Amino acid sequence: MVNAYILIQTEVGKAASVAAEIAKIPGVASSEDVTGPYDVIVRAEAENVDELGRLVVAKVQNVNGITRTLTCPVVHLES
Repeated sequence: MVNAYILIQTEVGKAASVAAEIAKIPGVASSEDVTGPYDVIVRAEAENVDELGRLVVAKVQNVNGITRTLTCPVVHLES
């Protein structure tokens, strides 16, 4: 299982509607509108990196109002 945070910038005034639309996408564990340099932060889950890529490119990035995404896969570092 691959988990990732997707940081999203939206058009002005679109954060809430983008977060709500993304929350409906299968594979999205959570979708929150936030303040700061990004407007929405999404936690996504996929079986592998390829599936994660398809989720981001084919589904998340197609939501109306998104201007930019940054995908940050979660890593588990062990010492």
